[in-house]
Amino acid sequence: MQNNLIRGSLVALITPFTKDGNIDYKAYEALLKLHTESKTDGLVICGTTGEAATLTLDEKKSLLKTAKDFTKGKIPIIFGTGGNDTKSVVSLTKDAASYGADAVLVVTPYYNKPPQPGLIAHYKAVATSTKLPVILYNVPGRTGCNMLPETVLELAKIKNIVAVKEASGNLEQAMKIISKAPKGFGLFSGEDALNLPIMACGAIGTISVTANVAPKMMKKFNDAALKNDWEAAKKIHYKLLELHRGLFTETNPLPVKAALMLKKLISEHTRLPLSSPSQSTIELMSKLIKDME
Repeated sequence: MQNNLIRGSLVALITPFTKDGNIDYKAYEALLKLHTESKTDGLVICGTTGEAATLTLDEKKSLLKTAKDFTKGKIPIIFGTGGNDTKSVVSLTKDAASYGADAVLVVTPYYNKPPQPGLIAHYKAVATSTKLPVILYNVPGRTGCNMLPETVLELAKIKNIVAVKEASGNLEQAMKIISKAPKGFGLFSGEDALNLPIMACGAIGTISVTANVAPKMMKKFNDAALKNDWEAAKKIHYKLLELHRGLFTETNPLPVKAALMLKKLISEHTRLPLSSPSQSTIELMSKLIKDME
C-alpha cells in the first residue's frame, strides 16, 4: 500500500437507520450499489458521517461485512476504528483485517484533548497493532484537538501510516504536510469546500461528504484533478461549491441525510443525540441537489 496508495474519490458513507433506530440494511445496500455503479474509488465506513460514535461494535462489524460481501472486492473499504481510548482503538484496529477492512481511518482522540506527544504515542500503538494501512484523521472542529503538521510528518515515518485525512480547514497546514511528506505518504482533503485548492497543492484525493449525494461528479472532479486537468476540475468544483457548503448548514450528517431522503435512497433518521434535519435544511437541500449526480 505504501507504493500503491488508495487515491481519488472516497466517500464518507452515511449509515442509514429505520424509524425505530436499527440499521436499514436495504437502504445501505442501495447506497453500496450507487457507489459501485458510480465507480467511487473507496468507501469510508463507520466514520464521522456514518455516526460511528453511536454504533455498537457488532453493528460496525456487520456494516463492514455487508459492504465487503456486497462489493466483492471491487471497491477498497476503509474502516473507521478511531475513538478516545487507545486500548479500545488498538483492539478494534487489530481485528479490522479479519472483518474485511482494506485500511483503517483513525480519528484523533476526541474529548481527551491529548498533547502532540500523546497523539504520537497513540498512533504508534495503533499502527503497530495491524499490518493494514492506517490513515490519520484530523478534524479539530469535532475533536477539540488539532494534529499539527510536525506530528503528522513524524508519524509518516511509520511504514504502514500511509496518509492523513486533513479536515482542519487550514490550507497552510495541508500545504506544509504535502510539501514535506515522505514518498508514499499522501493527504486527502477532508473539507469539501476546499477540495480544489487542496488538490491543486498535491492531495491524492478526497474523503467527501458530498460524494454521498453527487458521487459521479466527485469521481469526475478527482479524476480531472489527478490528471492536472484544472479547467475541468475547476468547473466541477464551482458547480458543487454551494452543495459543499450547504451540507454543513447543520451538524453533519443531518443535511446529507436530508439530501439522500429527497433522492429516495434513505429515510432521514439519525440516532440520538442527533435529531432529524430541520425543515429549512430539507428545503435548502431540495434546491441544491438539482442536476447533481
